[in-house]
Amino acid sequence: MDRDTAEPCVDSMPGPQSSEWVEYHHETAAPSTYVYDFVWDITEDAIGPFCTDADGNVLLDFTCHVAASPLGYNNPKMLDRADEFDMVDPLKIAGQDFYISTGGSPDETSLPGPAHLMDKLTDITSQYDFDTVFLSNSGAEAVENAMKICYDNCETPKYGITFDGAFHGRTLGALSLNRSKSVYRRKFPEISGIHDVEYSEAGVERLRSKLDADTGHIPPEEVAFLILEPIQGEGGYRVPNPEFLSAVDDLCREHDIPIIADEIQSGVGRTGEMWAVDHYDIEPDVITSAKALRVGATVSRSDIFPSETSRLSSTWGAGDILGSMRGALTLAAIEDHDLLDNAAEKGTYFMDRLREISAGRSLVEDVRGLGLMTALEFDTADRRDAVMETALQHGLLTLGCGQKSLRLLPPLDVTERELELCLDILDSVFTEVADPVASA
Repeated sequence: MDRDTAEPCVDSMPGPQSSEWVEYHHETAAPSTYVYDFVWDITEDAIGPFCTDADGNVLLDFTCHVAASPLGYNNPKMLDRADEFDMVDPLKIAGQDFYISTGGSPDETSLPGPAHLMDKLTDITSQYDFDTVFLSNSGAEAVENAMKICYDNCETPKYGITFDGAFHGRTLGALSLNRSKSVYRRKFPEISGIHDVEYSEAGVERLRSKLDADTGHIPPEEVAFLILEPIQGEGGYRVPNPEFLSAVDDLCREHDIPIIADEIQSGVGRTGEMWAVDHYDIEPDVITSAKALRVGATVSRSDIFPSETSRLSSTWGAGDILGSMRGALTLAAIEDHDLLDNAAEKGTYFMDRLREISAGRSLVEDVRGLGLMTALEFDTADRRDAVMETALQHGLLTLGCGQKSLRLLPPLDVTERELELCLDILDSVFTEVADPVASA
């Protein structure tokens, strides 16, 4: 498949082979969140945003596996380096709790390992004076460990602060922070003392009154952390006003409350900066990362992390050899190929063009985003769902978020041609969904 000439080409979705694979999957799989019946055939051609399904359909994937594949499929920017690696066994040992050499000395080795990834993570967070990392399997675990280190760092930990619309993961601790869809939390036990406020300046003022020494009911010294997504993901790709995040920072500095920035979906270049918080006047005390990083990571300062051994630990998967190497090579590709600049430039172009094709159409209420973290909000959830389904039939993969929004996540090295392919499909889909009889 030639990335420069590939185009979406769909016969039927889902086709018979895909349907067979889906049926086989569900024979043993627990019910989960399956967003479409697309079945990626890993034995067929795929490059950048283009992939092939089990029936030979070629799709334009603008989901990047929910931002977990920042360079799309089989990208040589990373694979060419990874090809130097000879597979070994066991691959799945904990990089955090076991020492690993990748040959020679740390400065001379040709391939990065877990320690190199941690070193790079402190380098790209040095503006916040971060110097310590704990690696884990997933974003939820990264959040769990962020909570743990903040509880441990607080002398009298009793409370945590989260925001309306938040999504921070599916482990029980992370679920306690979620304030998006009720299905995530219903009937599950929660950590006590978690308070929520609006994701807005009004929410900050409400929190200010809660923390006030005379009129409030939450002692600031008992607040272990405030956690936020710099751009809310599952909550609808809500891009905050700079004044809001600046007010959060001022309030937390006033009361010495650590800020956890959940960068699991927004980080690692997605917004045109390495971290979404880099766009704003806010200084986090902890950053959580995963998805595009290929492993989970909790990054902070050594004075916030516990000094006692065994307080944090993992003997399975936390920074395994292959995941850590892929994470380090992803960061190297972003730096070596100026992909932050590409994400910023192409993101601006994409949103401008999305606004052009949406202008005058009542079905699109808003176009928003930052860098290549983009979303369309529709007039109804049913309309959003119809656009998703119709786009899929045209060969474009998208994802829903929030109540009635559609997110678009192209690879960080997306080209203008690939963006135009997406835009052409969406333009046609808008017409079909708005007036299906006229377009038939």
